[in-house]
Amino acid sequence: MAFAAAAAAAVLSSNQGRRSLHQNQSCHPRHAFFNEFQRSKPELIKTCQPVQRQYLRLLMTKVSVGPTLIVEEQNADETKNGIGVVSIHHVGLLCENLEKSLEFYQDLLGLEVNEARPNDKLPYRGKWLWVGSEMIHLMELPNPDPLSGRPEHGGRDRHTCIAIKNVNKLKSIFDKAGIPYTLSRSGRPAIFARDPDGNALEFTQVE
Repeated sequence: MAFAAAAAAAVLSSNQGRRSLHQNQSCHPRHAFFNEFQRSKPELIKTCQPVQRQYLRLLMTKVSVGPTLIVEEQNADETKNGIGVVSIHHVGLLCENLEKSLEFYQDLLGLEVNEARPNDKLPYRGKWLWVGSEMIHLMELPNPDPLSGRPEHGGRDRHTCIAIKNVNKLKSIFDKAGIPYTLSRSGRPAIFARDPDGNALEFTQVE
């Protein structure tokens, strides 16, 4: 926890860092902390080796940030049933062609591949992509679900939700790429689309 404490001190030492943590009520405190750490110390993130970057992200999932200090998550035996749920680790998505999927997730959306995750130990091709401190696991496997007849609006289908900063920017990217999308029916800033394999995705805007 010494490294986590040092990271917290780096963020909390600035007025802007403290304000960001106070104001960011739209996501889990540990995610707010990691986002603020990444904003205030980009040079540290960029110079990290992949395994070090993974360690930092995983370390952030083990802490919660209060107004002025960093504290450990409650112990497993303090949770309702004792298993100690921490967060969603990753979402697995099936794809027919890994390269085509990477063009969407990596090139279009800008997600970063987690090179520290081995892919040669599994009996199928795949890639792990960072989404904040969690991941998407693309798996090149046959899809048992029907691809036709699914709802046009991804919000009425099972879907993965990704928090972003600018929905309008993503709309422009989708328009330029010719990717169809729908907007949130509730009027909030959110956009729904499907990847090349029909997996429904929601992108919701957060501060």
